[in-house]
Amino acid sequence: MHVVPLVGLPEISPGTELADLLAARLQTETVDWGSSPLLVLAQKIISKAEGRYVDLAEITPDAQALELARVTGKDPRMISLILAESSEVVRAVPGLIIVRHRLGYVMANAGIDQSNIPMQGRDLALLLPEDPHASARHLLEQLRKLECPLAGIIISDSFGRPWRQGVVNIALASAGIPALIDRRNTADRHGRTLQVTQIAFADAVAAAAGRVMGEAEEGVPAALVCGLMTQAPEVDCRALLRPPEMDLFQ
Repeated sequence: MHVVPLVGLPEISPGTELADLLAARLQTETVDWGSSPLLVLAQKIISKAEGRYVDLAEITPDAQALELARVTGKDPRMISLILAESSEVVRAVPGLIIVRHRLGYVMANAGIDQSNIPMQGRDLALLLPEDPHASARHLLEQLRKLECPLAGIIISDSFGRPWRQGVVNIALASAGIPALIDRRNTADRHGRTLQVTQIAFADAVAAAAGRVMGEAEEGVPAALVCGLMTQAPEVDCRALLRPPEMDLFQ
């Protein structure tokens, strides 16, 4: 496998036609389409193109937001946004709030942040895409129409993990790939039946792409991962979400 960063993409603004922009950029690369390349895109450019900005000056915190802001030390306006995008507060301590996002992700700050976005004299925050699964499917369809025969698309974001320091890119949404590969009831090399093995394929691809996309000022929001596609039934990233009743960390 190899990972190719797509450098030189411009700042994305609301209304940007990402399919046209990405197709033009892909056509400047020497891509081995026979390697079933996967396109990994940072969540942030999807949100930017979809105009998922909120001006914090327009937010009036309620009593719950004010109390959580007192506990966490965070801006109460940001807390208001986090609550609006969440179905449950999992943990709130000084400097940190973990929530269950309305789409099922358990994550810090409901995925809302202010890094790497143009402020333009305003106090802006950027939300996750309204429906990243639909965004991934639409982009894949559009890029294939534009003669970019990708095997699939992954929309990624950086996540922390229980019991581990640091962040790693994971898959929020996908199209065209087996996001989760179920190996249960197959045999290992000694003939024993696997009981619990499920492979988070989309997360593995996102993590590989994250090594060339970066987390800060790199300005590389997209990467091609070539030679890693596998044969398994297509299933999107909702399969990666552990149901609340199986959450062992609450």
